[in-house]
Amino acid sequence: MTEPQRLLDGLPDAHRDGLLALARDREFPADSRLFDEGGPADRFWLIRSGEVALDLYVPGRRPPVVETVGPGQLLGWSWLFPPYRWHLGARTLGPVTAREFPAAEVRALCEAVPELGHELAVRCAAVIAERLQATRLRLLDLYAPDGGDRS
Repeated sequence: MTEPQRLLDGLPDAHRDGLLALARDREFPADSRLFDEGGPADRFWLIRSGEVALDLYVPGRRPPVVETVGPGQLLGWSWLFPPYRWHLGARTLGPVTAREFPAAEVRALCEAVPELGHELAVRCAAVIAERLQATRLRLLDLYAPDGGDRS
């Protein structure tokens, strides 16, 4: 699945530049745990290269992967909504490069520039809707009594 709109695509230059001024480039080796479900959501990333698996905590089992995020996609949206806790976990599948954004600073910028805040909220909502649908389908595949046959 591809997200309906890249997070920064089409933003006015001033809004895009303001966000990018807060970002820093990061590199993560393969099999790095970026965050765990329930932990503090104090940052988010735009993936530049590589892939990150989003997983779900299931007691007594290895966390099943419910979605994979790759180049150009947003990693993390829980930073936008109180109580700012991750809803899933994330681990790199290989080496990953990304732009990392500090959540509190981005939220402050969004409050100072309401048009930007509205636009980011709408774009993040589109990502959330797609990810929830993907998670639903993946969980049906994993746990449906008929092996996930939806025909």
